[in-house]
Amino acid sequence: MAGGNWITSLDLATVSLYGFWIFFAALIAYLHRENKREGYPLIVPGKPLMRPQGFPGVPEPKILRKLHGGEVPFPRGEDPQRPIAAVWADPTSGAPLIPTGDPMVDGVGPAAWALRAEEPALFYDDAMPAIIPLRIAPDFNVDDRDPDPRGMTVVDADGVASGTCVDIWVDRSEHIFRYLEVAVPTDAGERRIMIPVPLMKIVEQGGRRVVRVRTLLRKHFATAPTLRKPDQITLREEDMVSAYCAGGQLYAKPDRAGPLI
Repeated sequence: MAGGNWITSLDLATVSLYGFWIFFAALIAYLHRENKREGYPLIVPGKPLMRPQGFPGVPEPKILRKLHGGEVPFPRGEDPQRPIAAVWADPTSGAPLIPTGDPMVDGVGPAAWALRAEEPALFYDDAMPAIIPLRIAPDFNVDDRDPDPRGMTVVDADGVASGTCVDIWVDRSEHIFRYLEVAVPTDAGERRIMIPVPLMKIVEQGGRRVVRVRTLLRKHFATAPTLRKPDQITLREEDMVSAYCAGGQLYAKPDRAGPLI
Protein backbone atom coordinates (compact mmCIF):
# COMPACT_ATOMS: atom_id res chain seq x y z
CA MET A 1 0.00 0.00 0.00
CA ALA A 2 1.34 3.36 -0.98
CA GLY A 3 2.14 5.65 1.93
CA GLY A 4 0.07 8.82 2.22
CA ASN A 5 1.04 12.28 3.37
CA TRP A 6 -0.47 14.71 5.84
CA ILE A 7 -2.45 16.49 3.13
CA THR A 8 -4.26 13.41 1.91
CA SER A 9 -5.02 12.32 5.48
CA LEU A 10 -6.37 15.73 6.53
CA ASP A 11 -10.05 15.73 7.54
CA LEU A 12 -11.31 19.16 6.41
CA ALA A 13 -14.63 18.76 8.21
CA THR A 14 -12.88 18.16 11.55
CA VAL A 15 -10.48 21.05 10.99
CA SER A 16 -13.38 23.36 10.12
CA LEU A 17 -15.28 22.31 13.25
CA TYR A 18 -12.31 22.87 15.58
CA GLY A 19 -11.50 26.13 13.82
CA PHE A 20 -15.05 27.36 14.40
CA TRP A 21 -14.87 26.42 18.08
CA ILE A 22 -11.60 28.29 18.55
CA PHE A 23 -12.96 31.35 16.72
CA PHE A 24 -16.19 31.35 18.72
CA ALA A 25 -14.36 31.01 22.08
CA ALA A 26 -12.03 33.87 21.11
CA LEU A 27 -15.02 36.02 20.08
CA ILE A 28 -16.76 35.45 23.43
CA ALA A 29 -13.57 36.33 25.33
CA TYR A 30 -13.11 39.48 23.22
CA LEU A 31 -16.68 40.68 23.68
CA HIS A 32 -16.57 39.97 27.42
CA ARG A 33 -13.33 41.95 27.71
CA GLU A 34 -14.74 44.89 25.73
CA ASN A 35 -17.80 44.85 27.98
CA LYS A 36 -15.53 45.87 30.87
CA ARG A 37 -14.75 49.32 29.49
CA GLU A 38 -17.26 50.78 31.96
CA GLY A 39 -18.08 49.71 35.50
CA TYR A 40 -14.78 47.94 36.21
CA PRO A 41 -12.81 47.30 38.39
CA LEU A 42 -15.55 46.27 40.81
CA ILE A 43 -15.96 47.38 44.43
CA VAL A 44 -16.23 44.82 47.25
CA PRO A 45 -18.29 45.84 50.31
CA GLY A 46 -16.03 46.47 53.30
CA LYS A 47 -12.84 46.02 51.22
CA PRO A 48 -12.08 49.35 49.49
CA LEU A 49 -8.63 48.22 48.35
CA MET A 50 -9.92 45.10 46.61
CA ARG A 51 -10.84 45.91 42.99
CA PRO A 52 -11.54 42.60 41.19
CA GLN A 53 -11.54 42.53 37.40
CA GLY A 54 -12.34 38.91 36.66
CA PHE A 55 -11.12 37.11 33.55
CA PRO A 56 -10.28 38.50 31.11
CA GLY A 57 -9.12 41.72 32.78
CA VAL A 58 -9.97 45.32 31.93
CA PRO A 59 -8.79 46.16 28.38
CA GLU A 60 -6.28 48.83 27.47
CA PRO A 61 -7.88 52.28 27.07
CA LYS A 62 -9.22 53.45 23.73
CA ILE A 63 -9.14 57.15 22.94
CA LEU A 64 -12.47 58.42 21.62
CA ARG A 65 -12.38 61.75 19.81
CA LYS A 66 -15.46 63.87 20.45
CA LEU A 67 -17.25 65.52 17.54
CA HIS A 68 -16.70 69.09 18.70
CA GLY A 69 -13.23 68.63 20.14
CA GLY A 70 -11.66 66.86 23.07
CA GLU A 71 -10.83 63.25 23.82
CA VAL A 72 -12.24 60.69 26.24
CA PRO A 73 -10.38 57.49 27.26
CA PHE A 74 -12.33 54.26 27.75
CA PRO A 75 -11.96 52.79 30.25
CA ARG A 76 -11.39 56.04 32.13
CA GLY A 77 -9.39 54.40 34.93
CA GLU A 78 -10.52 55.13 38.44
CA ASP A 79 -13.90 56.84 38.24
CA PRO A 80 -14.37 59.85 40.54
CA GLN A 81 -16.03 58.95 43.80
CA ARG A 82 -18.64 60.84 45.80
CA PRO A 83 -19.74 60.22 49.40
CA ILE A 84 -22.75 57.93 49.59
CA ALA A 85 -25.08 58.25 52.59
CA ALA A 86 -25.83 54.54 52.78
CA VAL A 87 -24.51 51.34 54.33
CA TRP A 88 -24.18 47.86 52.90
CA ALA A 89 -27.00 45.54 53.92
CA ASP A 90 -24.45 42.76 54.48
CA PRO A 91 -20.79 42.12 53.57
CA THR A 92 -21.49 39.80 50.66
CA SER A 93 -20.67 40.75 47.09
CA GLY A 94 -23.57 42.51 45.37
CA ALA A 95 -25.33 43.43 48.63
CA PRO A 96 -27.85 46.29 48.39
CA LEU A 97 -27.34 49.71 49.95
CA ILE A 98 -29.56 50.91 52.81
CA PRO A 99 -29.99 54.74 52.83
CA THR A 100 -28.98 56.48 56.05
CA GLY A 101 -30.44 59.92 55.24
CA ASP A 102 -32.78 61.39 52.62
CA PRO A 103 -32.12 59.09 49.64
CA MET A 104 -33.55 61.58 47.13
CA VAL A 105 -31.20 64.37 48.19
CA ASP A 106 -28.28 62.00 48.76
CA GLY A 107 -28.74 60.25 45.40
CA VAL A 108 -29.07 56.65 46.60
CA GLY A 109 -30.86 53.69 45.02
CA PRO A 110 -33.41 54.68 42.35
CA ALA A 111 -32.44 58.31 42.97
CA ALA A 112 -28.75 57.67 42.18
CA TRP A 113 -27.08 59.69 39.47
CA ALA A 114 -23.86 59.30 37.50
CA LEU A 115 -20.84 61.62 37.61
CA ARG A 116 -21.18 62.63 33.98
CA ALA A 117 -19.37 65.60 32.47
CA GLU A 118 -20.12 69.10 33.75
CA GLU A 119 -20.83 70.28 30.21
CA PRO A 120 -24.03 70.42 28.16
CA ALA A 121 -25.01 68.09 25.34
CA LEU A 122 -24.09 69.90 22.13
CA PHE A 123 -26.13 70.36 18.96
CA TYR A 124 -24.55 68.67 15.94
CA ASP A 125 -24.74 71.64 13.59
CA ASP A 126 -23.44 74.58 15.62
CA ALA A 127 -21.74 72.98 18.67
CA MET A 128 -24.03 75.01 20.94
CA PRO A 129 -26.09 73.53 23.83
CA ALA A 130 -28.81 71.27 22.44
CA ILE A 131 -31.26 71.70 25.33
CA ILE A 132 -32.27 75.29 25.99
CA PRO A 133 -35.35 77.18 27.30
CA LEU A 134 -37.89 78.57 24.86
CA ARG A 135 -37.05 82.11 25.98
CA ILE A 136 -33.80 81.86 24.00
CA ALA A 137 -35.10 79.52 21.27
CA PRO A 138 -37.14 81.77 18.92
CA ASP A 139 -37.50 78.99 16.32
CA PHE A 140 -39.49 76.75 18.67
CA ASN A 141 -42.87 77.09 20.36
CA VAL A 142 -45.83 75.10 21.64
CA ASP A 143 -48.26 73.93 18.97
CA ASP A 144 -51.54 75.88 19.01
CA ARG A 145 -53.45 72.60 19.37
CA ASP A 146 -51.61 71.65 22.57
CA PRO A 147 -51.97 73.16 26.05
CA ASP A 148 -49.13 75.51 26.97
CA PRO A 149 -48.03 74.78 30.56
CA ARG A 150 -46.30 78.14 30.98
CA GLY A 151 -48.09 80.09 33.70
CA MET A 152 -49.89 77.02 35.03
CA THR A 153 -49.75 76.05 38.70
CA VAL A 154 -47.67 72.94 39.39
CA VAL A 155 -49.19 70.58 41.96
CA ASP A 156 -47.68 67.60 43.74
CA ALA A 157 -48.88 64.00 44.05
CA ASP A 158 -51.56 65.10 46.54
CA GLY A 159 -52.78 67.99 44.39
CA VAL A 160 -51.13 70.66 46.59
CA ALA A 161 -49.89 73.77 44.76
CA SER A 162 -46.09 73.71 44.86
CA GLY A 163 -44.88 76.15 42.18
CA THR A 164 -45.52 77.77 38.82
CA CYS A 165 -44.29 76.66 35.40
CA VAL A 166 -42.28 79.55 33.93
CA ASP A 167 -40.72 77.98 30.86
CA ILE A 168 -40.21 74.85 28.77
CA TRP A 169 -36.82 73.49 27.72
CA VAL A 170 -36.58 72.08 24.19
CA ASP A 171 -34.10 69.60 22.76
CA ARG A 172 -33.07 71.14 19.45
CA SER A 173 -31.55 67.83 18.28
CA GLU A 174 -34.70 65.76 18.79
CA HIS A 175 -37.34 68.54 18.44
CA ILE A 176 -39.05 67.50 21.67
CA PHE A 177 -39.64 69.17 25.03
CA ARG A 178 -37.37 67.77 27.75
CA TYR A 179 -38.06 69.75 30.93
CA LEU A 180 -40.40 72.20 32.58
CA GLU A 181 -38.79 75.04 34.50
CA VAL A 182 -40.72 75.61 37.72
CA ALA A 183 -40.49 78.60 40.07
CA VAL A 184 -40.82 77.38 43.66
CA PRO A 185 -41.39 79.85 46.55
CA THR A 186 -39.35 79.08 49.67
CA ASP A 187 -38.49 80.87 52.91
CA ALA A 188 -35.10 81.75 51.38
CA GLY A 189 -36.67 83.16 48.22
CA GLU A 190 -37.69 81.80 44.85
CA ARG A 191 -35.74 78.89 43.38
CA ARG A 192 -35.95 77.43 39.88
CA ILE A 193 -36.06 73.66 39.47
CA MET A 194 -36.47 71.34 36.50
CA ILE A 195 -39.13 68.66 36.02
CA PRO A 196 -38.70 66.03 33.25
CA VAL A 197 -41.63 66.22 30.83
CA PRO A 198 -42.37 62.43 30.99
CA LEU A 199 -43.05 62.80 34.74
CA MET A 200 -45.67 65.54 34.45
CA LYS A 201 -49.26 65.59 33.26
CA ILE A 202 -51.67 68.43 32.57
CA VAL A 203 -54.96 67.72 34.36
CA GLU A 204 -58.15 69.50 35.37
CA GLN A 205 -58.29 70.52 39.02
CA GLY A 206 -60.76 72.94 40.57
CA GLY A 207 -62.09 73.98 37.18
CA ARG A 208 -58.69 74.89 35.75
CA ARG A 209 -55.74 73.20 34.17
CA VAL A 210 -52.70 72.44 36.33
CA VAL A 211 -49.44 70.55 35.89
CA ARG A 212 -49.36 67.48 38.12
CA VAL A 213 -46.13 65.78 39.19
CA ARG A 214 -47.15 62.53 40.85
CA THR A 215 -43.63 61.46 41.91
CA LEU A 216 -43.04 64.41 44.29
CA LEU A 217 -44.61 66.08 47.30
CA ARG A 218 -44.55 69.80 47.99
CA LYS A 219 -41.60 69.50 50.40
CA HIS A 220 -39.51 67.87 47.68
CA PHE A 221 -39.82 70.89 45.39
CA ALA A 222 -37.84 72.92 47.93
CA THR A 223 -34.88 70.49 47.88
CA ALA A 224 -34.83 69.57 44.17
CA PRO A 225 -31.55 70.15 42.25
CA THR A 226 -31.02 73.57 40.69
CA LEU A 227 -28.87 74.62 37.72
CA ARG A 228 -25.60 76.51 37.96
CA LYS A 229 -26.44 78.56 34.86
CA PRO A 230 -29.97 79.86 34.17
CA ASP A 231 -30.03 78.97 30.46
CA GLN A 232 -27.89 75.82 30.40
CA ILE A 233 -28.16 72.29 31.77
CA THR A 234 -25.11 70.00 31.89
CA LEU A 235 -25.06 66.24 31.41
CA ARG A 236 -24.50 65.74 35.14
CA GLU A 237 -27.34 68.09 36.02
CA GLU A 238 -29.63 66.18 33.65
CA ASP A 239 -28.84 62.98 35.54
CA MET A 240 -29.36 64.64 38.92
CA VAL A 241 -32.71 66.16 37.91
CA SER A 242 -34.04 62.95 36.37
CA ALA A 243 -32.84 60.78 39.26
CA TYR A 244 -34.32 63.07 41.92
CA CYS A 245 -37.74 63.35 40.29
CA ALA A 246 -37.97 59.67 39.31
CA GLY A 247 -36.64 58.53 42.70
CA GLY A 248 -39.73 60.02 44.30
CA GLN A 249 -41.72 57.19 42.75
CA LEU A 250 -40.24 55.00 45.51
CA TYR A 251 -39.09 57.43 48.20
CA ALA A 252 -41.62 60.31 48.23
CA LYS A 253 -44.09 58.50 50.49
CA PRO A 254 -43.26 55.78 53.03
CA ASP A 255 -45.99 53.48 51.74
CA ARG A 256 -44.44 53.47 48.27
CA ALA A 257 -41.43 51.58 49.57
CA GLY A 258 -43.51 49.05 51.49
CA PRO A 259 -44.84 45.66 50.36
CA LEU A 260 -47.92 45.47 48.14
CA ILE A 261 -49.60 43.02 50.52
